[in-house]
Amino acid sequence: MQAKLRAQANRHSIEFMIVGGISLAVIMIFVSLRSSAISVLEIALTSSAIVAILIGFLKSQQPYYSILLDAQQITYVHKFGQWQIGIHNLHSCGIPQAGETLELLELNAVGIKLISIDEFLQALSPRLAGKLLIEQRHIFLQAVKMHCKNGNCPSEWLIEPDEFKSDSGQTYTGLIAMFANRMHNLKTLTGYDLLLPANVLDRDIWRFSTLLNRWKLSPEQVVKNLREEQVTNEQM
Repeated sequence: MQAKLRAQANRHSIEFMIVGGISLAVIMIFVSLRSSAISVLEIALTSSAIVAILIGFLKSQQPYYSILLDAQQITYVHKFGQWQIGIHNLHSCGIPQAGETLELLELNAVGIKLISIDEFLQALSPRLAGKLLIEQRHIFLQAVKMHCKNGNCPSEWLIEPDEFKSDSGQTYTGLIAMFANRMHNLKTLTGYDLLLPANVLDRDIWRFSTLLNRWKLSPEQVVKNLREEQVTNEQM
């Protein structure tokens, strides 16, 4: 039994393209039937329609379901691959915070703390690792910025080396090593190894974090509840 969760950011792609396409067609017909030159307002409306079509298209290119959850593991589905975390390897989840005690910044993501990073890294594809390094860099830099207000940042926080040796003695190179170094730095800054950004989740970060912690304790019940929730939403 598996629950499939669809990211909020990936929804309404068809609606964006339809509205943008209809708007663009109406504007072009109106302009072509009129003898005067196109106005600034019409140019702005045309640009907005094109942007809506582009947004809809980009949304449509993302996986329909971003998170798969069953009694054994959680799977994050990305356009360039996927990663899995077995329930036995999940330590805990929460909202990562960065900064000094009196001035903490909550990152717009769910943090995941692993029991063994080796198990995760050995199953991670270099292609997905490289993409995540780029996509999540802005979130990581927010944490770095909060810790470096005095301007003194360790250089290893800003550049991920292509060699990494885990605590168990396992050696990694290339993109996997760079991702492992990012994980190490992220844990130093926030206490978590991985990030699930808010835009890949089907609910807000606090509710999703609570969901994963509940799943850790009672996986079959949580998956069952999610499937019932999906059936109810589909019937509405």
